[in-house]
Amino acid sequence: MKTNASKTIRLIYPQWQGGDIAHWFKGLPKEEISKGYFLGAKLLELLTHNTSHQTLEVPISQEFKREVKDGVLDKSDILKQTKAAMKLITESKPDRILTLGGECSVSVAPFSYLASKYGDDVAMLWIDAHPDIGLPNDEYKAYHAMAVTHLLGLGDKEILKVLPAKIPAQNTLLVGLHSEEAKFYAKRQKELGLKALKAKKVSSKKVLQWLQGTKASKVVIHLDLDVLDFSEIYVAVGNSGKLKMKEVAHIIESVSAHYEIVGLSIAELMPKELIKLQNMLQKLPLMC
Repeated sequence: MKTNASKTIRLIYPQWQGGDIAHWFKGLPKEEISKGYFLGAKLLELLTHNTSHQTLEVPISQEFKREVKDGVLDKSDILKQTKAAMKLITESKPDRILTLGGECSVSVAPFSYLASKYGDDVAMLWIDAHPDIGLPNDEYKAYHAMAVTHLLGLGDKEILKVLPAKIPAQNTLLVGLHSEEAKFYAKRQKELGLKALKAKKVSSKKVLQWLQGTKASKVVIHLDLDVLDFSEIYVAVGNSGKLKMKEVAHIIESVSAHYEIVGLSIAELMPKELIKLQNMLQKLPLMC
């Protein structure tokens, strides 16, 4: 849809601390695979280098800590980086934000900012195989699994203080759920009042029908690459999704034809094979 928004920024947000995924990759150094989301964000930056938007980058610590505080893994770094992201965004005062991550929590700061800017006129599509409605002190303490709940206004109190606004559950739709986590959190999803379309029931028509019911004219879209069908492309940890690339593109294009997309995040690119190559290259002569 044609938009009157005057300023778009491209936010590079290579946050990796929100994930706890090293156990998925036996035989690879824990620190290198944990920081794979950093490399993923830089690759997304390269793949989108032809955009004309102003590019800003959130400074991300490279110190490998893996410390749980208040039920959140690496909370100290995440809190500091959330503050840095909000500072960059609020000083830039964009109308639209393209965010390239990094793990799923990279959507929290930009979407909260956009919710403060547009209020109830914004709806959120969370395209993901997982619901991301974890809470501090759950068994899995990685922040990327708590992204949606923090956008709903639930979670760590210190992080929530940094966020200027929340997005109500009635304006949030989970799209493409297909994971054990989705089954595990089904009860909480219902308690939160969150609507969802499981992978086998996803269609552009159903998404548009839901959006029509929100009365919003603007949309923020989170695209977790693990929603994509593993048999078509392997790009993410827990790549258990069942949506085809063409299908996801069609959904987003259909929404764009009828609504103003003010936020788009692409997250969770985990370039496993390139991490293996990087590990090999670092051992070669002249690399130091």
